[in-house]
Amino acid sequence: MTVSILVIIPIALAYGLYPQMILPLLFDFKVDAINLANIFRAMMGLYLGMSVIWIMGIIKSKLWVTATITNITFMGGLALGRLVSLALDGAPGIYFLIGFVLESALAIWGLKNLKKYGN
Repeated sequence: MTVSILVIIPIALAYGLYPQMILPLLFDFKVDAINLANIFRAMMGLYLGMSVIWIMGIIKSKLWVTATITNITFMGGLALGRLVSLALDGAPGIYFLIGFVLESALAIWGLKNLKKYGN
């Protein structure tokens, strides 16, 4: 979960703090509508909220299983969404492919840890 926290918090902040400035640098579009900025700020909140659960799971051992399950679900959900996009939209840029590999690896790693250490 520590790896997920170290990756997700900076991504959350990049998406949400200054979407009009950061996202055009990362992606090939402008954030020129309030609704689009709102979507990315909501994603920031979701990512930060999930990170809080993972941090709590590291700090409090009785929350570890819950934190691990949410981490598996979060990373697996992102990977599944990218897989659907790959099938429907075609091959994305290299950063999205790297994201898919990392998210898949973190979900699988979480499953292995849950099986090994979970109840």
